[in-house]
Formats: sequence, structure tokens, C-alpha cells
Amino acid sequence: MDVKLPKLGEGADSGIVINVFVKEGDTVAKDQAILELENEKAVASIPSTGAGVVTAVHVKAGDRVSIGQRLVTLSGGAEASPAPASPAAAKPAAKKAVAKPAPEPEEVAEESEELEEEISDAAVAASPSVRKLARELGINLGKIRGSEAGGRIVLGDVRAYIQRLMKAAARPAPVAAAAAAPAKPVAPSIDFSQWGPVTKSPVTPLRKVIARRMSESWNAVARVTQFDDIDFTRLGELRKQFAPAYEAKGVKLTLTPFVLKAVAETLKKHPIFNSSLDEAANEIVLKSYIHLGIAVDTDQGLMVPVIRNVDQKSLLELAKELESLAARARDRKITADEMKGGTFTISNQGAIGGGHFTPIVNLPEVAILGLGRGALKPVVREGKVEVRLMTPMALSYDHRVIDGGSAARFTVDLLAAFHDFKEATVKL
Repeated sequence: MDVKLPKLGEGADSGIVINVFVKEGDTVAKDQAILELENEKAVASIPSTGAGVVTAVHVKAGDRVSIGQRLVTLSGGAEASPAPASPAAAKPAAKKAVAKPAPEPEEVAEESEELEEEISDAAVAASPSVRKLARELGINLGKIRGSEAGGRIVLGDVRAYIQRLMKAAARPAPVAAAAAAPAKPVAPSIDFSQWGPVTKSPVTPLRKVIARRMSESWNAVARVTQFDDIDFTRLGELRKQFAPAYEAKGVKLTLTPFVLKAVAETLKKHPIFNSSLDEAANEIVLKSYIHLGIAVDTDQGLMVPVIRNVDQKSLLELAKELESLAARARDRKITADEMKGGTFTISNQGAIGGGHFTPIVNLPEVAILGLGRGALKPVVREGKVEVRLMTPMALSYDHRVIDGGSAARFTVDLLAAFHDFKEATVKL
């Protein structure tokens, strides 16, 4: 029997093999981990769907594998129950859409017409808002290659398809010389070793995801960043006062749980910051839940696990969950689902250093809070100069959704939430 790559979860259809735990001749049990797979921002162990002796290993470290692809072959032992069918395997056309990379903007539309013969408009996977947009534009979704799991079509795929059509329409008739030209201008590869020693390393899947998402945000969001300074003196005193009690519960009390509570309280007063812009439906989606993403610096790159229902959890619960998520993120054991569904993101660079910076909005969210390193500074309060723990703050927001006045009011209330943090919230 063949053990194949099962469905990995929503939005995931492939990954890079990091480690293979078995070899020919090994005996494996059902549900035993046979390899480790890196998918988007997570690393997960893939279990065997059956038991037996390994007669063949079809993948090695560094290979990219897709849903349904053979991993190992087993002989003897218990037969595996069939893996759940993925959307990619349901229809040959959809499988082709997942396995084959999306065409470059310069490619002509003949390839899309080929897809139209295989996929009807009704059979493709797409949200109602995307279908509505396609109907309004007179576009047959069967011509579009979906980039999400199972060939699912999203707004970006529709936009890319329109751009390809426009570019193809504007391109002059091909001539022999033009046919030989490269389809896409590529920056020349420079031999940097001619000036001294160099070391090369491949761009990891995680770094590719980060680069793509940052580029998407930079190109789409009308970003504005508002700066201020937070007086963390009271929070620092509360943390110091109650840290021993939290340590007795097995949790280290940092300032980040305080930040989570203050941000959640402020988001309730300013729900527009807890929203998303649905461009296809031309709607602003206000969310009744508060799920906060926490940017975690790891050796492999930035990861953003999400803490859900922050407003409903105690400071102790937040401290425990934060500690667990951050540790698993650094160990690359976080799952893809644990990094989805965020409504607002916090990027705290205080432990590293630095002051003000301009964080990039984490789409599809509309705002992000950046915190720098706190420092003792002289501050005038009620006509007297006092030494206070001041922390630089940067609030980046999408100006398509949020106006400057709204951002200023949010900042005022956020500062107040920090300055007037209630002791009862910290007590165990």
C-alpha cells in the first residue's frame, strides 16, 4: 500500500520535506510519524495511514510534495483507511490547477482557454463575493487558475487574470525576433564572489511567504503611521508587584499580556480597527470577536500566532497562552490554523531594542500596533518633572478604511488604557 500526503488543512496544498524518519526495511505502525513537512509558516509531522514494512521511500529532504502524492510504500500490516478526499483530488482539472504554477502576466490567454474546456464556471471553487464580481465583469471563472488549496479562486486570482488580458490586448503582434525574447525581464545575476568570499543559502518557503505577504500589503494598503509615546510606569510597577504570584502559578509575567488587555479594551471602543475590507463585495466587515496576532521573531523569520477572544480571558490565561504560542512558534511547531483569523496585530520589538518604526499592516486586517524599547525619561506631569518609563508606539492603519481623526481618538484611548490599567485585572 502507498502512504500518500493527506489534506493539510485550509489554505494548504503542498509543503517542503524537512526530514524523513523512515528508510527501506523499517517497520512502522499506524499513525507513526514518517516525515516532517514545512508548510507556509508551520512545520508538522506527517503520520503513516497504515502499518507495515517500508519497501520504498519516494521523497527526500528538500522535495516539494502535494496532497495525494506518494510518500512511502508499505507491505504487510494493517491496511490504511483512505485519506479524506481533498478538493484538489476531486476533479482532474482542479488537481491540475494546484500542481501547476500560475502563469506569468506575460503569458497569453490560450492556456486559460484550455482550462475552460476542463472546468465549468459552476464547478470551480470560489466564494460568493468572488462569483458576484466575476458576473458583474462578465468573466468566466472557468478560465481562471485558482491559487488556493484545491484550485480555489480568490480576489487576487481575478485581478491577475484581468491584468493578463489587458497586457495581452496591448501587446503588438508577435514577430520572430520578439518570440525569442525572454517573457519577463529578470535582474542579471551578479557574481559577488569576484570582490570577496560569499556564502549562499536558498530562500526558505517561510521567507517566500513573508516576502509575498509584505509585498501584497505594501502594494494594496494606503498606509499611514501615527506615532506617540506610552507611559509604561504603572504597568511596570504592577508587573513587578504581581510577578511572584504568577511565577508561583508557573508563568512568567511580562508586559505583553498587559498590552493585549489594553488593546482589546480599546478595540471595543473603536470597532473599525477590528475590521477588514472586502474589496470584492465593497463592504467593511466589522468583527464581533477580538483575536490578536503577536509577531514572534524566530531564527527562520517572522511568525504571527493568534490569541483568540483576548477580551474574554484573564491576564493569567493570556500569559500562559502567550508563553506557549511563542515557544512553539520559535520551535516551528505552530500550526497554520493557529496563525489565521487575527483581527489586529501587535509587533513588540522592546526586547530587541530600537525606537519608533513603521510596521506593515497584516492583511486582511486594517491596523497594526508597533512597540519599541522602553526607557526612563524625564516627563513633566502636573508642572513637575518626573522620571517615567516611556515606550515608543507606532500605529499603522489602512487609510482606505480608517480616517486620521479616528486614528487619533484610538491612540488617545489606548494611551489611557495603559496609564490607568486596573489593579483588579492583574490580581489572581
